Amino acid sequence: MSALEPRVPQRTAPPPPLPGGGVLGPAYRTLSIGIISVVFLIAFEATAVGTAMPVAARELDGVGLYAFAFSAYFTTSLFGMVLAGQWADRQGPLRPLTVGIAAFASGLVVSGTAGVMWVFVLGRAVQGFGGGLVIVALYVVVSRAYEERLRPAIMAAFAASWVVPSIVGPLASGTVTEHLGWRWVFLGIPALVVVPLVVALPAIRRTASGPVDPDAPPVAFDRRRIRLALGISVGAGLLQYAAQDLRWLSLVPGIAGAALLVPAVLGLLPRGTYRARRGLPSVVLLRGVAAGSFIAAESFVPLMLVTQRGLSPTLAGFSLALGGLTWAGGSWVQSKGRMAPYRERLMVGGMVMVALAIAAAPAVLIESVPVWTLAVAWAVGCLGMGLVIGSTSVLLLQLSAPEEAGSNSAALQISDALANVVLLAGGGAAFAALGGGAVGASHALTDGASASHPAAFAVVFLPMACVALVGAWVATRLEPADA
Repeated sequence: MSALEPRVPQRTAPPPPLPGGGVLGPAYRTLSIGIISVVFLIAFEATAVGTAMPVAARELDGVGLYAFAFSAYFTTSLFGMVLAGQWADRQGPLRPLTVGIAAFASGLVVSGTAGVMWVFVLGRAVQGFGGGLVIVALYVVVSRAYEERLRPAIMAAFAASWVVPSIVGPLASGTVTEHLGWRWVFLGIPALVVVPLVVALPAIRRTASGPVDPDAPPVAFDRRRIRLALGISVGAGLLQYAAQDLRWLSLVPGIAGAALLVPAVLGLLPRGTYRARRGLPSVVLLRGVAAGSFIAAESFVPLMLVTQRGLSPTLAGFSLALGGLTWAGGSWVQSKGRMAPYRERLMVGGMVMVALAIAAAPAVLIESVPVWTLAVAWAVGCLGMGLVIGSTSVLLLQLSAPEEAGSNSAALQISDALANVVLLAGGGAAFAALGGGAVGASHALTDGASASHPAAFAVVFLPMACVALVGAWVATRLEPADA
């Protein structure tokens, strides 16, 4: 038994593997194309919406709530993830995936028709709930429908599905934003929902629907975990609200949020996660540290380039496009079988790349530094993320029994989303405290004038680089203690 094989007894056997071929072989082709289409949709939304966000926030007079527009997505996705994990383990991933895609599209419509910033944030929250359902359901599909030897390849395919959106998304979104308005970026994406629904759902029904053991008696939802999930969502929301409203009175929702959040996190994540205990707890922790530090920093890149260097929304978003290619490249490298013995070293190196990229980003606040240097630095960081994110997904499924794939996948995604919420809250509070909220009020996003608030951006990026360095240490603790 290898160090990364499951240590939990398998009480039920997984479905027999489909015969022959790779992820695009005859037995898997329809399923693979369908679920990759779902990931493609999510990727296109993320890259397109991120490009339009600075303009949307300014037109809705909400730059001070800029971080909240991102973290609202992650806050509600926390509840969706736990619900999806329970739902998929008991009834299969088909229903949570269908409901998730519908909620995802509905949230885009709400944000696209918003007249004030809080309605826009509400739409992002609805969208996040749907996204939380979708991502966990997809992990369960991978766990149930694919042989273990094929899982690294399908995870690499998920990463590769970000390449085209990362290149086309910012360009298309920027063009639409400048010529038609930012609302059409949000309202146009829901039309793409039809494709994954038509392609993916029949294949999932055929290969991965229903409980793991159809003969076992039905198991009720764990109401305690659902209550904890609600607590973690509400707590994260209150904490984010307190971080955005820098008044003494905000200590009240901040304390209430922490009181809800801490016990919920301890109850939903594997025991020992925040002590970086070897094995599954460190895998879950690393996912949060990597995703949280990188996404919190990346969320401010377009705003920094638009407000401090005078780039158009199109060019600001396009500066991150190269990262899609390198992220996919990193995921492809980790998927190779010959790299399995070196996975831990790859992940340590990946986190170092992420830290260096985040630390280098605020250099473009210096006028003499060419803007293209940020694109290069971010491409290096995305290469590291490809190595780390793909590997954490593979390790999680290797360390999980089939009947626990949903709950453990939910824990991985909770760590991811919670770190995004907490670090975006911290970064957003620091950004606002140093005058970042005044950027939108004093700067027209379409002209060349610049409102200089470099410290507000630097105080976001540099702490996130330190968090990423902590992740490099956590990456040394992924092998179970009894290996």
